[in-house]
Amino acid sequence: MDLLRQSSILLLILTFLSPKTLSMRYEVHSGQMKCISEDIHAKSMTVGKYFIVNPNDEHHPLPASHKITVKVMSPEATTMLHEADNMESGQFSFTASENGTYFACFTAVDHKPETTLTIDFDWRSGVHSNDWSKVVKKSQVEMMESSVKSLLDTIVSIHEEMYYMYERGEEMDELNRSTNSKMAWLSFLSLVVCLSVAGFQFWHLKTFFEKKKLI
Repeated sequence: MDLLRQSSILLLILTFLSPKTLSMRYEVHSGQMKCISEDIHAKSMTVGKYFIVNPNDEHHPLPASHKITVKVMSPEATTMLHEADNMESGQFSFTASENGTYFACFTAVDHKPETTLTIDFDWRSGVHSNDWSKVVKKSQVEMMESSVKSLLDTIVSIHEEMYYMYERGEEMDELNRSTNSKMAWLSFLSLVVCLSVAGFQFWHLKTFFEKKKLI
């Protein structure tokens, strides 16, 4: 039991230390929308960057048809966290105010003839949203301060994520207990129904045979 618990703790730590990054490329057709979701817990910092991949040589500008509308929404779309129209590239950042699934939706502008856009999207949250390397200067003291600050933010983020996972575990345990209880009652009711049907069939056959004077 202790070995299983130690293994579970090690797995959780490895999970928290693994990059919580959503980086991808995908295609969107003209006039169509594609949404990406990310499970983020409250008080987590999250940043996102996106751009349309140039189908031509990098020295040529993007075609006029290659524009997108971007919307980043909170769980259940109650709050618009980022909104931009006719974009070729952009970024967003926010601190999650609640636990849940957040959405980033990309809509390609309507164009005739239809074209296909390739979007490069990088979404980071928690520990990996704090890229302190970009603000580090050449001074050794400032580099040490930046490293300590990054380490402190990492510890705080891991602690918050562990607490969040603990809460989710408690919710899952409660759901399992509730499900097991309901299944037990369902099994009991099924048994009662089966016995009732069997009793009714026995009574019906007995009555039938008595009427036929077979017994």
